[in-house]
Amino acid sequence: MRTRHGIGSPICLTQKSFLAIACSSSMNKTIYPFDVSTIEGGEIALSTFKDQVLLVVNTASECGFTPQYEQLEKLYNQYKDRGFTILAFPSNNFGHQEPLKGKEIEQFCSINFRTTFPVFDKVDVVGKGAIPLFQFLSNKAKNGKVNIAPKWNFQKYLINRKGEVVDYFLPFTKPDAIQVKRAIEACLNE
Repeated sequence: MRTRHGIGSPICLTQKSFLAIACSSSMNKTIYPFDVSTIEGGEIALSTFKDQVLLVVNTASECGFTPQYEQLEKLYNQYKDRGFTILAFPSNNFGHQEPLKGKEIEQFCSINFRTTFPVFDKVDVVGKGAIPLFQFLSNKAKNGKVNIAPKWNFQKYLINRKGEVVDYFLPFTKPDAIQVKRAIEACLNE
């Protein structure tokens, strides 16, 4: 028996094609499949942060926006008990404003801003060398929501508890700005 959709049945899906369709839906629109490098040189899966609201920020130690580290720490402390964290990714992509490496970055953040949120290894966040996480964050076809690569240091991407990109904030938007706090609170209250 031949039908419009295949041989013998109205819809002919193999197990492999069914799994491909099922897996392509929401999982591919989350940050959870990505691993990132720690400042100690190891790897960590972003699925470690599942069910948390995240603010992913590309940072630099010699930028005019570097004082935002202090505001990020305050924001982290304000919401961390409700399931919020900040993930900082130092980058030298803009104006070569991150000359430090590895533990030097961690010490800089800790000594100058008393940061306690995760600071990862220095990475590229734009261009051909951008790590897969930032390629995902920057591309609406991949993340389903946002279509903007970092414009400078301290661009912020907001991720909901499902691991989905829900918003972004340009570098000149301070972490303690009312629109940032409202967006975080909306995600925390979902």
